[in-house]
Amino acid sequence: MTVLLVVMTLYVVIANTFFAPSSFWHVSDYSVTLLGKYLCYALLALAVDLVWGYCGILSLGHGAFFALGGYAMGMYLMRQIGERGVYGNPDLPDFMVFLSWDSLPWFWWGSDSFVWMIVMVVLAPGLLAYIFGAMAFRSRVSGVYLSIMTQAMTYALLLAFFRNEMGFGGNNGLTDFKDILGFSLQSSGTRLTLFVLTTVFLGLGYFICHHIVNSKAGKVVMAIRDAESRTRFVGYNTASYKVGIFTFSAVLAGIAGALYVPQVGIINPGEFSPINSIEMVIWVAVGGRGTLYGAIVGALVVSYAKTRFTAIMPEAWLFALGGLFVLVTLLLPKGLVGLWPTVKTKAQQLWPNTKEKAL
Repeated sequence: MTVLLVVMTLYVVIANTFFAPSSFWHVSDYSVTLLGKYLCYALLALAVDLVWGYCGILSLGHGAFFALGGYAMGMYLMRQIGERGVYGNPDLPDFMVFLSWDSLPWFWWGSDSFVWMIVMVVLAPGLLAYIFGAMAFRSRVSGVYLSIMTQAMTYALLLAFFRNEMGFGGNNGLTDFKDILGFSLQSSGTRLTLFVLTTVFLGLGYFICHHIVNSKAGKVVMAIRDAESRTRFVGYNTASYKVGIFTFSAVLAGIAGALYVPQVGIINPGEFSPINSIEMVIWVAVGGRGTLYGAIVGALVVSYAKTRFTAIMPEAWLFALGGLFVLVTLLLPKGLVGLWPTVKTKAQQLWPNTKEKAL
């Protein structure tokens, strides 16, 4: 997977930089941004697969962690607009001026610092996940009840962020970003850099997740997934393992959100929608639960299908998504990556002596 990411990144960089727009091999700025968005989704799917595929925690609330990371980055980007806003206020975002706010609320303090907002990208979703997980897992809430609780958490945040008095832009959210660290978000170089950064974080996230699931702690986590009561009986503190893996997964989701916002150019309460969290679970199911790389494949395939379907038949996309989930559940319980062993076996049956002849 890492090799594929490196090859894809090199191709996109070269094709966008050195090939003319009229060339067949050219990758446009729009395509670079679209691919960057897909890779953000892939990192998010990786986070969901870590808790669901390996720990058995079906979270329907990872959209909340994704959105919190996005809002943290969006706050920084809003402060960078400064006097270039509609109302020309150097300190207050336009929506605060419109609502007759006199000063920044306390939770916006430090939002003009890139370093502080990067800390918040990690801290906000991580702290929420730790508090939620500590209360839920130590109370031994599991199964469908836990899934409902995560969805309720997401929906509560959706309602809260819709309110103008919350100080996050209300229904419109945060948008009209100009630059990041002094570089214009509309320039080709900035878009390409954000794409490369997203690829790097996806590769790094995959490496860390792969290390976790293959470590001793990862074996314990999988034992919790398969038989939590037995794992607890032999002396492991299952709640601590679940809290740890859930918190780390939330941090990954927050980082994905922070990378997503400058590339897409907007963050609004719609990202908290429970439907989005359900779609993340579908990515993992379609790709292959409990495989890491399957989650990435599922996110890329479903996201691309969504782009195509919503352009052709926007009203039918949700029906197509639901149908895809049903078909995969019934016919491909191991997801798309589960087809590979079957294809490999069929190939060996059709050409059993190919390797020997080559030798």
